[in-house]
Amino acid sequence: MKTISRFAVLASVAAAAPAQSGPAPARLSSTAIRSPADLYGPLFQAVQQGHVFADGKTFVDAIPKRAADAIMADYAQAKPEGPALKAFILANFIVPGENDRGADDLRTHVRTLWPQLVRQPVALVAGSSALPLPAPYVVPGGRFREIYYWDSYFTMLGLKVDGQQPLVETMLDDFTSLIERYGHIPNGTRTYYLSRSQPPYYAMMLDLSTNTDPAVAKRRLAALRAEHAFWMKGETCVAGKPACLRVVRMPDGSVLNRYYDDRDTPRDESYAEDVATAAKAAPRPAVDTQRNLRAGAESGWDFSSRWLRDPQSLTTIHTTDIVPVDLNSLLWVMERRIAARCQTAGDTPCATAFTTMATKRKTAIDRYLWQATTARYADWDLSTRKPTASINAAMLEPLFVGLASPIQAKAVATTVRRSLVAEGGLRTTTLKTGQQWDEPNGWAPLQWVAIAGLDANGEPALAKDIARRWIGTVGAAYAETGKMLEKYNIEQRTPGGGGEYPVQDGFGWTNGVASAILDRYPDLARPAG
Repeated sequence: MKTISRFAVLASVAAAAPAQSGPAPARLSSTAIRSPADLYGPLFQAVQQGHVFADGKTFVDAIPKRAADAIMADYAQAKPEGPALKAFILANFIVPGENDRGADDLRTHVRTLWPQLVRQPVALVAGSSALPLPAPYVVPGGRFREIYYWDSYFTMLGLKVDGQQPLVETMLDDFTSLIERYGHIPNGTRTYYLSRSQPPYYAMMLDLSTNTDPAVAKRRLAALRAEHAFWMKGETCVAGKPACLRVVRMPDGSVLNRYYDDRDTPRDESYAEDVATAAKAAPRPAVDTQRNLRAGAESGWDFSSRWLRDPQSLTTIHTTDIVPVDLNSLLWVMERRIAARCQTAGDTPCATAFTTMATKRKTAIDRYLWQATTARYADWDLSTRKPTASINAAMLEPLFVGLASPIQAKAVATTVRRSLVAEGGLRTTTLKTGQQWDEPNGWAPLQWVAIAGLDANGEPALAKDIARRWIGTVGAAYAETGKMLEKYNIEQRTPGGGGEYPVQDGFGWTNGVASAILDRYPDLARPAG
């Protein structure tokens, strides 16, 4: 952004220079260009002599919001001093490190970041953990050097509104290719991620495409059906059991899904951490702890009190016992999209079959995951045969995908207002545990699910309020750090914490959601007051 600010300063200085008559000279002498000291005279001296900013370079790099003579006329009339002088400056200038990183500048910054996060296909190297992709894609940033599944949906939202439709299409090509090669979309494009997936947003990613080629549509439908088969593979072995692979049998015999992982070893990328957690969990079998850690990673919420028997102890993780409302909402919309695409393709038996699956899933969700008495959707615990006590942002996924009824949506909105709205956005959970998917952290994808879900279900004011709070948080952290971050402390509007690694910058889904929010609510890009 420093380069952008310098160009903007030059442009504003040039605009403030006296008009030239006749042909423009080939080159201006240095004395013909007015510096900030020339333009702002007594105001400049008051700011610099009064040390309004710790660095004398700050004010001289500021960008005026209007003509210099208009600013000076107001200064001469008001003659502000002390705190009033700084307020005057911030009201009339975009100041580096102060107010230049507001929402409007945030959108510009995100647009400049996209090219930095794009990666081109690379040749497969023997011994490398990287999985090859056929087309350009966007990575989250930081330590995340490869494409990630659910991250990418929220990244693509921003790419679409920022005029990067070709990247949306090439990323869809990449995900289609992954399903064709591996039978599912892995957590990320590394060999060590192949044993698990992530929240299945491929069906909703396809909604972002503008490609109308029938051959492409046929290929994508086949991939979508293959992904559904991956999630439902456990149906062949769940009879007489509470669960098998990613499929669970509810008390009435209906079928829902859970997160899982095909391996029960320590994760390659977090080997030492998983070994240590399993050791602390003894005498619990290490393979049980490790499977559940891996399943937690498949959820994308790695880690959260949602998955813990004791919210303060990771050693009690039991992800595979939990029937998550967000996962089952996404599988419902997948079944609906498959039915619609099959109908378009003229495959009526397929359309009928998947419509029936979606109807049965909704019935089971309403019976087991909807909790009318507590006005929320809840995860279901197979081990206790009752809903969990966790109040968390996943309850908004049914609104986001269009599963909730008006009564359910209104009740959820009431719970959100009461328990999940924080100073700087939507809370992930209401428990502070030290895990990164718990209070006080807020995450971009959960903000968008809430905003879009509430807005589509008769709660536009609450949706916009969450959007305003979140953009304020992202903007404040950007002003402080100059970075877009993976997660934020939404209680204090600072960089987030917790987890197995330092907070990462980049950052794909934060960029995407920021652009999507500012595209939906352009007025949030205008400075307040």
